[in-house]
Amino acid sequence: MNILYAEVDTTKTMEDLILEGSRDVYFSPSVKLEAASGRCSISGESYLEEPYEFYKKIAEWFMAYTRSGGKGIYLDLRFSYFNTSSSRAILEMLRVLKNLQNSGTEVAVNWYYPNPDDDEILMEGEDFQEECGLAINMVEYELD
Repeated sequence: MNILYAEVDTTKTMEDLILEGSRDVYFSPSVKLEAASGRCSISGESYLEEPYEFYKKIAEWFMAYTRSGGKGIYLDLRFSYFNTSSSRAILEMLRVLKNLQNSGTEVAVNWYYPNPDDDEILMEGEDFQEECGLAINMVEYELD
């Protein structure tokens, strides 16, 4: 599924996008996208029934943000788990950021991974970087 060319209404004032994470039948990460600063974060578990719809909403926000004059997107990703279908949707979202970067938007992505317990999360971040061509900062953190 390609989400790179979604239609976005740019006549509205940009608003923050905040989604509280949930752990029900499916798990969704917490999302905080700040229109005033371009500071964004996605964290938690991503085991979704419709991951493309979830991440498409985020990608659309990124596109609308840049069209409304936003200069930079600074994204922190801190996943503790994501399933295969979420992985594909996350990759598509990162490809949107790469396209925005290619169009002149400043983009910085930090990929947080736990030390030393989960090499899988680190390897996934490195795979995303290779697949989408976007420079991603790998940031180690200690588990609580």
